[in-house]
This record gives sequence, structure tokens and C-alpha cells, in this order.
Amino acid sequence: MDDKAPAWVVPVMRAGYGARALVYLVVGGLALSVVFWGGEAQGTQNALADLKQVTFGSLLLWIIGLGLIAYMVWRIIDAAMDLEDYGDGAKGIFARLAQAVTGLIHGVLGVSVIGLAMGQSGGGGGAKNWTARLMSLPYGPSLIAIVGGVVIAAGIYYIQKGLRGKYREDIRITPVTERLDPLMRTGLIAEGVIVGIVGGFLLWAGLTSDPGEVGGVGQALGYVRSLSFGAFLFAALALGLLCFALENAVEAIYRILPRQAGPDVATLASKAKAKAKSYARS
Repeated sequence: MDDKAPAWVVPVMRAGYGARALVYLVVGGLALSVVFWGGEAQGTQNALADLKQVTFGSLLLWIIGLGLIAYMVWRIIDAAMDLEDYGDGAKGIFARLAQAVTGLIHGVLGVSVIGLAMGQSGGGGGAKNWTARLMSLPYGPSLIAIVGGVVIAAGIYYIQKGLRGKYREDIRITPVTERLDPLMRTGLIAEGVIVGIVGGFLLWAGLTSDPGEVGGVGQALGYVRSLSFGAFLFAALALGLLCFALENAVEAIYRILPRQAGPDVATLASKAKAKAKSYARS
């Protein structure tokens, strides 16, 4: 395998992260508007459907949809070529498979967003519909439960990625990224919480054989809002989603690829390691 990734991969990667930033900016912004003006929290697809009503909304939907497809392409190439040096061991293969699956999910969303741009309706029952079809198959409920468990694991991964600062390994160090680092950490943790709740819905749907229990981002936010101190938690998650949008924007601008940038590029993680060494010596 070549030591460096093809140069064309980098702009595809940046387009993908930029599109994700726009998606979570819309979802988080609408969730925050609920805090101040009331209403119901919206899921990703319904939130994006609202863009159709604003000036240049169709153009924005095209940009987001194509960007999400670019994210899919980037993730599949990333996994196939091991651009982040995960390796060929069991742990590395699992990480690369997860990258490919994540990419495919965003690709499906991208196609759906382009459909919205072309005038197709964007109902919120898609997840329930495909879950119902899957449950009609032999062992369908068990498969849904397994998918739910995997999604919960993905949520835990986002949380620990934020808490442990793993994202810093691929972010170029600049005055901007240093200042935004705490917000990036917050965004990853908030995204992990929401993904974990969505996975919990899937797991419960599989265990109860009830596709009506499936929910997406909107349902996850609504569930949090219904808890004790839910208004406070809901507001925190809304702000967290905006932080996750910021995290993706930073990735779009400052992310590096180890096989493209080489080992000598200074990252947020390398500065943290240097500080740790200096403390150990003192």
C-alpha cells in the first residue's frame, strides 16, 4: 500500500465534513429555537425539509445532499485504503467496517436530501417503515435488536472520543483549533448521547417486536425533554448539537490524513503529548 493517500481524497473529505456541519447546524438551530419559542424537536430529515421554505433552500439542499454523498465516498475509500492507519488486525478491521457503514448511512441520507431538493416529500416515518419490513423477515426483531446494540456502542464511542480527546490526533494545531477544542469535545459528547438514545429505541423495538418504538434524532430530543429536568437537558443537547456542527466544520478545514500529511504535522494531540512529557520531567 502507498504511504500517502491520493491528493483528490482530501477535498472529498472536506466536502463531506462540511455537509455534516450544515446538517447539524440546521438540526441544532431548530432544537434551540424550541427552547425559546416552543414547539416540537425535529429529526434530521424533517429539519432539512424546512430548508426548502427559505431563500435558496433548494440550492442548500443540493449542496448538503452532494456533500453527504461525498462523505460516503470518503469513508468507503478511507476504510478500503486504511488511510488512518488502523491496520489489518481484528480491531482495525472492525474500525474500518464501522467507517464504511457510517459512510453508507450518510450516503442514504444524502440521496434523501437530494430528493427533497427535487420536490419529493420528506416524511418522518421512513425509519419505522424499514424497521417494520425488516421485522417481517425471519429473525428480523433479533436483527433490529443487534443493530440497536451496535448503535448504542457507536454512541459510547462518540462519548469516549470526546472525553479522551481522540479526535485531536487528526486536527492540525492552530490558534483557532486550540480555542475551539473545548466546544469540539462538547459536541462529540452530545452527539454520543443522542446516538446512544437512538440505539436504545432500536434495541427496545427489537426486543418488543414493535417498529413503533423506533425513533431518530427528533424522538431522542423529545424523550430527553420529557425527563425530570428535561428542559435543561434538552437545551444542553441543543447547544451540544451546535457544537457538533462546529466540530465537523473544524474537521472540514483543519483535519489531516496521516497517509497524506506525513508524521511531522503538528496536531492538537501532539501538543498535548508534549505537555504531558514536560510535566513528567518537572
